[in-house]
Amino acid sequence: MKHHRLENMKGGWFVGNFTPVVVQSSAFEVGLKTYPAGARESKHYHKVATELTLVVSGRIRMFDRIWESGDIITIEPGEATSFEALSDAVTAVVKIPSAPDDKFLVDGE
Repeated sequence: MKHHRLENMKGGWFVGNFTPVVVQSSAFEVGLKTYPAGARESKHYHKVATELTLVVSGRIRMFDRIWESGDIITIEPGEATSFEALSDAVTAVVKIPSAPDDKFLVDGE
C-alpha cells in the first residue's frame, strides 16, 4: 500500500507525465483543482491535449458561459478559454494525453 496527499501534488495534478505524481503516465493527466471565489486563469489553449473539466462543486465561467456542479466541458485542441471561479469551486480535470508543455497563453489576455 502507498499513501499520498493531494496538497503534496503540483496544483492538484496527481496522474501524469511529471513529478510529483501518484501514477506516472504519458497517456493522460488527472487533477482535482480547488479555487476560491474570484480565482482566474488567463485565456489559453492546448495544441495537443483534449481537456475534460467536470465541475464538482460551485459555479465557474469558461467560454463566456456559466457552468455549475455536474457540468462537463470538453475542450478540444486549439480551443481557447479563460477561467473564472464565480464561487468557491472544485473541478476534476482530465487531459489526454499528458503533455506538460502544452499550454499556450493567448496574447493580450
